[in-house]
Amino acid sequence: MTSERLYNPLDKANLGQSVSEALLARPIEQLPPSRFEGAGIYAIYYSGGFKLYEPIAKRNADNKWKHPIYIGKAVPSGARKGQYKVDAKPGVVMWTRLRQHADSIKGAANLNREDFRCRYLVADDIWIPLGESMLISRFSPLWNLVVEGFGIHPPGTGREMQKRSLWDMLHPGRSLAQKLPEHHRKTAEIEEMVKKSLTVQFQQKRKKS
Repeated sequence: MTSERLYNPLDKANLGQSVSEALLARPIEQLPPSRFEGAGIYAIYYSGGFKLYEPIAKRNADNKWKHPIYIGKAVPSGARKGQYKVDAKPGVVMWTRLRQHADSIKGAANLNREDFRCRYLVADDIWIPLGESMLISRFSPLWNLVVEGFGIHPPGTGREMQKRSLWDMLHPGRSLAQKLPEHHRKTAEIEEMVKKSLTVQFQQKRKKS
């Protein structure tokens, strides 16, 4: 006799799955989308001709949008420091974040902002980290786990000597990175990291399908 696992809709994994599926059901929009209010989670997709990202672009071709290159979140102001008021309106925090991402891409010399799309989900702040975590675990987005640094903010006081991110090494041109010293990993090394990661990831997907 086998013992079946008891289904609990309030289990953390099931709740996270619910949030992530709600995001994936949202429509695809331009990056950045039209101005809107709210905090939540979002996914950014690539479908351009940057050779290194061809495996990702193929999965997003023909308006399929199956594999995000980046998953992010935008929480209400003060939430990270525990100062967020429950009844406070979050304002346009997620739209602002998406606009910042669009500006980062526009600044890169080897990327075209028109090749990117996004989908977003306005959500109660309690579900935002859980949804983001589940989506990153599910898709292993390249700009979250391999080419890190896409989502960074301009260096603040005392952080001027931090290194350029891997993202800025691979996609030079963003103004916030111009005065920073180069990362110890050279571009060729980062390119090999990307090739290896995408090869392993999509080989595993083919085996599962």
